[in-house]
Amino acid sequence: MTRVPVLAALAGLALLGACSHPMHGQGQGPGPMAQQVPASGPMGFFITSAGSGRGADLGGLSGADAHCQRLATAAGAGARTWRAYLSTPPTFPSAANPQGIAAVNARDRIGSGPWHNARGALIARDVAHLHSGNNISKETALDERGNLVRGRGDQPNEHDILTGSRADGTAFAPQTDTTCKAWTHSGADGSAIVGHHDRAGPMPENWAKSWNFSHQSAGCNQEALVRTGGSGRFYCFASN
Repeated sequence: MTRVPVLAALAGLALLGACSHPMHGQGQGPGPMAQQVPASGPMGFFITSAGSGRGADLGGLSGADAHCQRLATAAGAGARTWRAYLSTPPTFPSAANPQGIAAVNARDRIGSGPWHNARGALIARDVAHLHSGNNISKETALDERGNLVRGRGDQPNEHDILTGSRADGTAFAPQTDTTCKAWTHSGADGSAIVGHHDRAGPMPENWAKSWNFSHQSAGCNQEALVRTGGSGRFYCFASN
């Protein structure tokens, strides 16, 4: 896989790298105890069957949410409110925004769960379980039609899922671009943080198995996303 520039450790950020670079990832152990929920239920989670077609330019968070809603509606789940699992960093104060803009954390956008996939299988009981011990794998991280998403070893590999998030589902500090300018940029420069839906990579370390925090993309356009093993897909969750 083509090497991607390493994201410097700034303001407490974990060191990030491409698929060929080890890094810190989230633990994969069981999550905290929570209320019992059915092992089967209505769809509340999916990976988009297609991206925006503009690389990491998703039209911002609102555009990404609208894409989730359209796909869910086409799949017969449009009665629920859908949100993209994406973070955006804060911005520094400027003349245009004297107070700056607060960070948006993916984990705070998606409701409280539980979430099941398109075939009814439980993905996570709640936000805590989602970020520690969830049931995401290649077999369960389906698109809205219930189809598998290609992963490592398939042609083409599309396991890079856009998130812009740390392992705990929070946004990064603003010093380094981790979201292709808050999901509005599709140039060759910049980068976005991705995870691996199939929990697979070239190394056994946790970063290679992270569903939401694995490495940077090579850039923000479609070609760059494809080059590092993706296609511009992202996660969608029902927030109600």
